[in-house]
Amino acid sequence: MMKRRLIQSIVALLLALVFTAPPVWAKIEVDNQTENRIRLLSYALREQLQGSHYSHKNLDDALSRDAFKLYLEQLDYQKRFLLEQDVKVLEAYRERIDDEMRRGRPQLPMQGALILEQRLGEVEKMVAELMAGGFDFNLREEMETDAEKLSYAKNSAEIKQRWRKSLKYQVIGRYLGLMDDEGVEDPAAADPEVLKGLWEKAAEKVTKSYDSYFSRLRQDTYTDHVDRYFNAVARAFDPHTGYMPPSKREDFDISMRGSLEGIGATLREEDGYIKVVAIIPGSPASSQGQLQAEDIILKVAEAGADSVDITDTRIRDAVRYIRGPKGTEVRLTVRKPDGTRMVIPIVRDVVQIEATFVKSTVLDDADERIGFIKIPSFYRDFEDDRHESTGRNVTDDVRAEVERLKAENVSGIILDLRNNGGGSLSDAVSVSGLFIEKGPVVQVKDSYGRSRVLRDRDSDVVYDGPLVVLVNQFSASASEILAGALQDYNRALVVGGAHTHGKGTVQAILDLDQSVNLPGMNKYKPLGALKLTIQKFYRVSGDSTQYRGVVPDVVLPDRLGHIKSGEQYLDFSLPWDSTDRTDFEPWDVAALDLSQLVAASRERVAASEKFREIVTEAAEAKAKSEETVVSLHIDEMLAERRDLREKGEAPHGDLALDGELDEAEKDGLTEEQKLNAWISEAAEDPYVLEAIQLLDALAVDSDKVAVTDKTVAEKPN
Repeated sequence: MMKRRLIQSIVALLLALVFTAPPVWAKIEVDNQTENRIRLLSYALREQLQGSHYSHKNLDDALSRDAFKLYLEQLDYQKRFLLEQDVKVLEAYRERIDDEMRRGRPQLPMQGALILEQRLGEVEKMVAELMAGGFDFNLREEMETDAEKLSYAKNSAEIKQRWRKSLKYQVIGRYLGLMDDEGVEDPAAADPEVLKGLWEKAAEKVTKSYDSYFSRLRQDTYTDHVDRYFNAVARAFDPHTGYMPPSKREDFDISMRGSLEGIGATLREEDGYIKVVAIIPGSPASSQGQLQAEDIILKVAEAGADSVDITDTRIRDAVRYIRGPKGTEVRLTVRKPDGTRMVIPIVRDVVQIEATFVKSTVLDDADERIGFIKIPSFYRDFEDDRHESTGRNVTDDVRAEVERLKAENVSGIILDLRNNGGGSLSDAVSVSGLFIEKGPVVQVKDSYGRSRVLRDRDSDVVYDGPLVVLVNQFSASASEILAGALQDYNRALVVGGAHTHGKGTVQAILDLDQSVNLPGMNKYKPLGALKLTIQKFYRVSGDSTQYRGVVPDVVLPDRLGHIKSGEQYLDFSLPWDSTDRTDFEPWDVAALDLSQLVAASRERVAASEKFREIVTEAAEAKAKSEETVVSLHIDEMLAERRDLREKGEAPHGDLALDGELDEAEKDGLTEEQKLNAWISEAAEDPYVLEAIQLLDALAVDSDKVAVTDKTVAEKPN
């Protein structure tokens, strides 16, 4: 091992001498205070990660390789700065991160900072030259937009070509946007002088945008580079573990919540991009309807102002651009999972809290009445709980809606958990208890293998009739606990896409200042915080909800099924496993064979025009998402724009609030009118309609029906 490392170091040294990258012995001047603080952080993070993380991974060569991959991706994910020779220099540290953390003297972030600084200067000059020289927009050429399909450039000439195509693409995009602003439908019929002005203005906007972009990159300090290095080490343990450096309280809260205040979206930094994780129900983003989970935010602009490119921007900086006073408009340029781009205008506002709460309605089906309950999240006002106040919680609200539906004499109930990202663990248990007799609901195991079982201790069953639970790949955490428990008890039929999200882990925020109690160390504080995975969820059957998620009993076509969303698609996520089954009694009632339900459902889906449309849309979206090469010819881009307009690209997602209404209509609606619109959409939702058919089958000859023979259910590998 030592001999191999010596050879790697010699190779790196020779490469540094031959090429123009900074030599491996180059240094950044660091004062003693900063250097000692870095050593202290290395010690604290190493101890906590190895000692307290659920996996008990060792900080060894294998983990070093994983951390190096993450570090390199965050340094230049889009492969627009580093050359192959730079990567070879940095690869000398690929299996040395564990040694650096033990010594407390990380060299990799220093070399990464030096290399990036040099390449940034070179690229900045390239961009200025390219923008000054202009582009041939009639040249037929293409550009690869998926960075994962690109190799690092071999030389500066290749980097320059990569930037030339990217800048050309940006200018054409701006030009098309300006055409829309000016009402130019057909450039062939427009005044040539007007078009010339639009091209010039487009180039000016792109130049200004990249001037701002390079300026932001130059503001990164050595400490910023070290912080991201530490975060890469932490993320190598699992994707929900990470180092959060100290900053203002506002920024610290943003890091923990990933919250975009003002529009109501949750985000995270991922591979150099700002990605939307979830939309807060009732928020401005939710009401607008076009911004969805998995969208990537590329640019931000105030209404009427130039866009700011936020690619490779830190989350707290991106948030500063997106936040703003209530009533003002922010315009987000996003890239959808299928590769299409869209400018989404959102008027900032406070979250309309009523829309975050449980709501229900009665749907008529021939002679039957079906209850439909939407649970947007597992909310609970913990602050009110501490003061023995009467803050709202999801359990009480679901109980109230179930009682209301029972009074309406419904013959079955649908619980809609689609797009529910989770929330209060205690409420996942108590909501489950509304539909089962007392018993275990979920198991929680810590990093030392100690398990505790969370139980419903109330023998009262609020509703014992036929029950269907709707889920999708954005149903996560507490949603998966509820769906999994009702499935294991044979209490409900779970219906939806191929799997739920698979978030079966618990995180804690560890204040590093409190964990480091060594004499004389206070002068190096604050040290920041560590978000750490400490526990794992297991169903009463013993199966983990981690990685695989909950597999529905009846799998339906999913228009977003091509999106790689879920724990199984994240780097270094913890694996699925199982533990001992708990002692619980399944729902003891009449049984139906699941194979009959699945076969009948398939026949209905095959005959459904709406589901056929969903299957077609899903196939087209999957094909489009795989087409990552774009044309850079103006006529072809104009033709593509016309095609998209003719198709009238609909917003992504299932049953978005008021999704069928345009903005002008929604702005004038009262809360009651919005609720009525939601009820109308629910009544036409093909997933809800199929759930009603399944409830009809469950309701035969008995008020209580269990589903057996679940071995025939289709499960992914």
